[in-house]
Amino acid sequence: MPDPRRVIIIGSGPAGLTAAIYTARANLAPLVVEGEPSSTTDQPGGQLMLTTEVENFPGFPEGIMGPELMMQFRDQASRFGAELITAKVTRVDLSSSPFGVWVGDQEHRAEAVIVATGAQSIMLGLEAEQRLIGHGLSTCATCDGFFFRGDEIGVVGGGDSAMEEALFLTKFASKVTIIHRRDSLRASKIMQDRARANEKIEFLWDTVVTDLVGDNKLEGVDVRNVKTSATSTLPLSGLFVAIGHTPNTSLFAGQLDMDDAGYLITHDGSKTNVPGVFACGDVQDHVYRQAITAAGSGCMAAIDAERWLEARHA
Repeated sequence: MPDPRRVIIIGSGPAGLTAAIYTARANLAPLVVEGEPSSTTDQPGGQLMLTTEVENFPGFPEGIMGPELMMQFRDQASRFGAELITAKVTRVDLSSSPFGVWVGDQEHRAEAVIVATGAQSIMLGLEAEQRLIGHGLSTCATCDGFFFRGDEIGVVGGGDSAMEEALFLTKFASKVTIIHRRDSLRASKIMQDRARANEKIEFLWDTVVTDLVGDNKLEGVDVRNVKTSATSTLPLSGLFVAIGHTPNTSLFAGQLDMDDAGYLITHDGSKTNVPGVFACGDVQDHVYRQAITAAGSGCMAAIDAERWLEARHA
């Protein structure tokens, strides 16, 4: 086995690739395990690979396609000397440094590890989702709400996140329909009251989405009442799915501290409970979930790792 590396980064969204840029510029020669293109949980480039146009990332006044933005991140990391492997991490050993990271049967060791595996939106499980994500179907109101000015759109969900999304979307849409499979909301009372008081918001109770209409762009949403079995098609040009997120942390179960929802717990910046292991991006952030905040936390993790390594070798 080759000598241990200084840093291995697991994940390659905005957080992982920013960490790669910073650690590479610090001459730490990071190895980045990107994920697999066929994977829905750790695909290279993260969730921005599923986004068509990004208009809120600073420095791109005309907007930029999500995959193009991530390719620029990747090229920048490579330029400074980061090594990237397009594969999936299958196992980790974080019991002591140098830590073990396995890609299939191949073992890698590093003094420090940065976890940037992200989180995935829980989807509806419809075949059409893959075709229409980024083309009328979205999981992020703050990312995509601007594109639906004057439109009638829908939000699926009944929790605080769904209410927050719906309220935010009323800034742009002419009407927002909250589609919920039950006859009552699980959102906090204050969020329920705000949504009910907004004249642009309507509720469609006891209803599930059964299909999405449109080939290259969302044109409507097929729904079914779970009590009466009545079906109908809503003429919506946008649908926001807000039924939760799942952090990609199963790889670290029993080794890194997590909260009740499975997100990695960090303290003093990006530090986990294991000295030398750092976490950044959506894998430890269930509040902001933006490309810019993920990139910022990737910078933090890189600096934290660099300083930890310096202290270790002092």
